[in-house]
Amino acid sequence: MLKTLPLATLLLLSACQQTGKQDATPAATAAAKVAPAAADKFAFAEVGIDELQARMGRGELTSRALTQAYLDRIATIDDNGPKLNAVIEANPDALKQADALDAERKAGRVRGPLHGVPILLKDNIDAPPMANSAGSLALASHHPRNDAFLVARLREAGAVILGKTNLSEWANFRSSRSTSGWSARGGQTRNPYALDRSPCGSSSGSGSAVAASLAAAAIGTETDGSIICPSSVAGLVGIKPTVGLVSRSGIIPISHSQDTAGPMARSVSDAAILLSAIVGRDDADPATAESTGRAIFDYHARLNADGLRGARIGVLRKSMGFHPAADAALERSLQAMRQAGAIVVDVDLPTSGQWNEAELDVLLYEFKHGVNNYLARSGAPIGTLAGLIEYNRQNARTEMPYFAQELFDRAQAKGTLDEIAYIDARSKARRLAGPEGIDTALASAQLDALVAPATAPAWLIDPVSGDHFLGEGYGAAAVAGTPSITVPMGDHLGLPMGIVFMGPAWSEPRLIELAYAFEQKTRARKAPQFLATVPLATSKG
Repeated sequence: MLKTLPLATLLLLSACQQTGKQDATPAATAAAKVAPAAADKFAFAEVGIDELQARMGRGELTSRALTQAYLDRIATIDDNGPKLNAVIEANPDALKQADALDAERKAGRVRGPLHGVPILLKDNIDAPPMANSAGSLALASHHPRNDAFLVARLREAGAVILGKTNLSEWANFRSSRSTSGWSARGGQTRNPYALDRSPCGSSSGSGSAVAASLAAAAIGTETDGSIICPSSVAGLVGIKPTVGLVSRSGIIPISHSQDTAGPMARSVSDAAILLSAIVGRDDADPATAESTGRAIFDYHARLNADGLRGARIGVLRKSMGFHPAADAALERSLQAMRQAGAIVVDVDLPTSGQWNEAELDVLLYEFKHGVNNYLARSGAPIGTLAGLIEYNRQNARTEMPYFAQELFDRAQAKGTLDEIAYIDARSKARRLAGPEGIDTALASAQLDALVAPATAPAWLIDPVSGDHFLGEGYGAAAVAGTPSITVPMGDHLGLPMGIVFMGPAWSEPRLIELAYAFEQKTRARKAPQFLATVPLATSKG
């Protein structure tokens, strides 16, 4: 996904076939309020991976029972009730996978901490037998032959692939005025904290599903904000890894310079377990060659509740100011870090925002190149970007009822990746965000990490005008290809807000340590209540 670029307000970065879940429109329609106790009745609400694994180890729980419970939960509150519309397709093989993993456990083989644990995948990741559609009706019948590399890694780790999650169509790279969480195939995903509020995007379904305990955790993808933003507004931990730590092969692309997949979970512990399972070198993705000697395969071992003691944290105050509640929550977070032994200093990101125009140019070039390659390689029913554009024109009533495809058109007009305009834009964007941006800020005060508010509280869903996105603090890490982690830092009127930690390339172990210590100190996450809307105070005249 695309998250909002200031110059373009750009947000990218059982089986639902052509009709998907289109009963869930973007409009803030009346949605029945679900009493808080309804969520609490679910036996596995807010239960972490370690605890699920412990129960299975003691024989109190089977993977089949857990998988069935999540499928029932999806039927109860995703397809019915509050109708979150977060899951676009259930895996018809999920129970069969769970049975096989239970048999392995009974025979004495446990693959690791994910053995028998149900995980959801964003619907831009290849995972047979399910479709991979990017939320588009053009690809609703696209059933890839092979797993994405990260999905193969998850299966090897013993995870049950529970299903696919809805997303902002084409990872929010079709129009500059799109509505986050809406796709033609999947309809509108809702935020479980207030059903008329945006789930952000583009990993919208992954965020809402995990927040609502529809699965143990999920995989999202990000180009610029698509893991961090939906995690923040859903009260989740989201990890956007260094580009190259996780393979992108088998994922519908936007940009090979910035794309990555990563975990979205209810705790740092769960996110670390999931990240450990999906890292690894893949010959089909040359960027992963750089991870050799840098990736580790047990990020969970880096959890340290005292990890903030002596840490040097830089505050990006110029990334604040877009929402007073987010600023106030960050100030409370900084005080908590000081109490935990951190040294907190203000720093500047000297090139902040100067990469925006170059970044968009890079994404337009790389999207055309990457999506054409993916469509041809995967045997998709439409084989080119030009074909997708024509499909959308011919099916505008269902594909473009709320916004158009001007980004598709602009990408199609671009040339090849050997053009000097592309080469210069890529060099400029990466340099300004990385060596002259994040790296300079970190070095200026010998810092372990930079912090900022991830984004504002969730805005109202608005298909007429698109997303009302106020600001973000994570863009530099997205463009630089360096890691970022968001952790809940509080809420405003019940709407979650996250803090984002950013570090140099390959610093995931240290960032996880800092994030876990912050999480344990603040314990800011609250479970969603599935309210129809945010209750606002009214004044009496």
